[in-house]
Amino acid sequence: MHHQTNSCIAFEGTRRIAQGHAKEVALAVKQVIERGEQAPVLIFDALTSQPIEFDLRGTAEDVAARLDNEAAPRAEEYAGADEASPRGRGRPKLGVVAREVTLLPRHWDWLNGQSGGASVALRKLVEAARLAGDGKDRVRQAQEAAYRFMTALAGNLPAYEEATRALYAGDRARFEASIAQWPADVEAHAATLAANAFDAPV
Repeated sequence: MHHQTNSCIAFEGTRRIAQGHAKEVALAVKQVIERGEQAPVLIFDALTSQPIEFDLRGTAEDVAARLDNEAAPRAEEYAGADEASPRGRGRPKLGVVAREVTLLPRHWDWLNGQSGGASVALRKLVEAARLAGDGKDRVRQAQEAAYRFMTALAGNLPAYEEATRALYAGDRARFEASIAQWPADVEAHAATLAANAFDAPV
């Protein structure tokens, strides 16, 4: 599950083993496990901190081949998508998706009175709302990714609770002071994940 993340990070206990594309991380993890790991090995999506599992059975070549095979069908699907569907009449496909929207009559009246009609007005409204929410979304996503990682690897480390409170309070100085006593690899990745949590929109 989640194998095709481009950027993964793996830890043996609190020591970072590898970071990068799925294949290189999986092979590095396989080496660590085969030599007899001393601590639990955990693999995360480097951006979201979602846990990742690899099928490490067989040789390194077997593992690499499985990961290559999982990526291949997706590439073929995208490559053949346009050729498979012949071009029909009407407007060219621009990625527009038609769906039903339910509004009150006064909303439809206002939309239909806008320059370009209801569809153009709705697109503009959605884009404006999306741009306005980007800062808050970025902060929330950073908080969630950092918290997920910290819970998995730093839950038993000193000042974990304090670091968590600082993360959600947007207090960069207190967060950095709290994680400073953690093992270097855990501290560095937690700081990277949390970076956007402190850039709250004004």
